[in-house]
Amino acid sequence: MKEYTHGGDIVGARAVWQGELLDFSANLNPLGMPESVRKAAAEAVREAVHYPDPLCRELRAAIARRDGVTPEQVLCGNGAADLVFRLAFSQRPRRVLVTAPTFSEYEDAVRAAGGEVVYHRLTPENDFDLTEAVLDDLDDGVDMAFFCTPNNPTGRLIDPALMDRILVRCREKGIRAVVDECFLSLADPGERAGFTGRLEAFPDLVLLRAFTKSFALPGLRLGYCLSADADLMDRLSRCAQPWSVSGPAQAAGLAALREPLHPFLARRLIATERTWLTGQLQAMGLRPFPSLANYILFQAEGQSDLKERLLEHGVLIRSCANYVGLGSDYYRVAVRLRRENERLIRAMREVL
Repeated sequence: MKEYTHGGDIVGARAVWQGELLDFSANLNPLGMPESVRKAAAEAVREAVHYPDPLCRELRAAIARRDGVTPEQVLCGNGAADLVFRLAFSQRPRRVLVTAPTFSEYEDAVRAAGGEVVYHRLTPENDFDLTEAVLDDLDDGVDMAFFCTPNNPTGRLIDPALMDRILVRCREKGIRAVVDECFLSLADPGERAGFTGRLEAFPDLVLLRAFTKSFALPGLRLGYCLSADADLMDRLSRCAQPWSVSGPAQAAGLAALREPLHPFLARRLIATERTWLTGQLQAMGLRPFPSLANYILFQAEGQSDLKERLLEHGVLIRSCANYVGLGSDYYRVAVRLRRENERLIRAMREVL
């Protein structure tokens, strides 16, 4: 069975710590799930005696209105990871470029579909920023390329001018460009920094988005992709079971779209708390990297068991040892409410 390496493994953590657990390993909206969204999902369970809408018609129409696209340019899935795997299996790319470090499911999906992964390395000396050096790696041998903005786990955004150059390069070389914007609504600029305005000019562009982080509903699994390529969207829709999005998830998504201030209020909180948390990590002699998102990557030099020691204090963080390009002393923590961030820092001071 495939090993689970992501954050949010509450079941596994509770096998070690049976008391109250504070989870800093999952990068969710610190304000939690809106009550209206929780209520909508709960009420939708009553309709679970029927199949959910296999085409997510009402939800797609609402997303299209919010994102300024047509419903035909929206495809919903069982989380963004579902759509990553659909892309890999529907396209069967032979050679795919991914940055390193970044979200591991890009690589896993490509390899599961029989493709080869090549890495464009990001460096700590450059705060893991993507630079124009990536253009040289977008050559004739690449069929698809994954980009993440803000990148997971580094929290760094791709410069829009560089992204435009990347898209032009991909169009020239016939490369499918996939841009993961799942954390963008909780990053400093918000979704206005997204690339929906490029969809028509770049039909090979696919954008990935999700409700998971913005509205703290990872257990409901709801993501979507945007593309102006009608043929691709048809193939993606065929490369999945008909009922990939449950009724409660669709209801939660519709309710979330009626709560536009929720990510905005979270961004204001995150910006303040991220600055405080970064300063506290630095004061302990750790090396946090500058982030624009709702999480912070840091290095605790020589401390390869920090996750395990913190779990013994009821605090769960994300080890980044499995990220290509990072060592066993790299970790990621979510930005949460002040009282929770203070508890994290107290626990870290005790174990360090």
